[in-house]
Amino acid sequence: MPTAISPNCFALLDYVLLSADDEVLDDSAAEGGKPIKYVHGYAMLVPGLESRLVGLTAGEEKEILVPAVEAYGEHDDELVYELGRDEVQGELDEGDEIVLEDEAGDQASVFVVELTKDTVVVDGNHPLAGIDLRYRVKIREVREATTDELARAAASLESVEPHVHGPECAHDVPTAPLFTLGKKPPEGPPS
Repeated sequence: MPTAISPNCFALLDYVLLSADDEVLDDSAAEGGKPIKYVHGYAMLVPGLESRLVGLTAGEEKEILVPAVEAYGEHDDELVYELGRDEVQGELDEGDEIVLEDEAGDQASVFVVELTKDTVVVDGNHPLAGIDLRYRVKIREVREATTDELARAAASLESVEPHVHGPECAHDVPTAPLFTLGKKPPEGPPS
C-alpha cells in the first residue's frame, strides 16, 4: 500500500494557486517556480492546505479550496494605517515592503499602499489576506521523512515568530528595508 500524507511524512507536490475568480496567483511550473517540499505536521504550509492534503498518495491530483480564514486570514482594516511622511523617510514606491520598528524594538512588515507628499499609507495584512484560495495539486512523492528532515522541520517550527502576516509568509523579511518610526532610515542598501 502506498504511503499517504500523514504526520512526519515528507511530501513533494506540484501546484497551481488560484484566486476564487480563477486568477493564477502562483504556479510551480512557471518560470522560477518550484514544487512544494515539506514535512507534514510542522506548519510549513498554509494550515487549510496542509490539513486537506492528509491521506493523498503519490500520483493523486486534487483541487483544494482553502477559505481565507484558514489561509492568510481575513483582511483586518485596523492593519491599514497612515503614517506621517516624516516618520518614514527615504525612497518609497507603492507596493514596497518595509519593516517598521517601534521604540520598543518590535518589528512589523507592511506594504506601502499609498504615498502623498505628507503621508504614507501602509497595510500590515498579507497580500492574500481575505482571499479564498484554490490549489490544484499533484502529489509527486510521499515517504517517511528522514531524521535530518524531521530535525530541520522541528527547528523551523521552533523559530517561527508570529507577525501580522501569519505563520505561512513566503516573503524574505531581511531584504525589506528597516525603518524606525520617527527616525530617518539607514543610508544605503539594507544589510
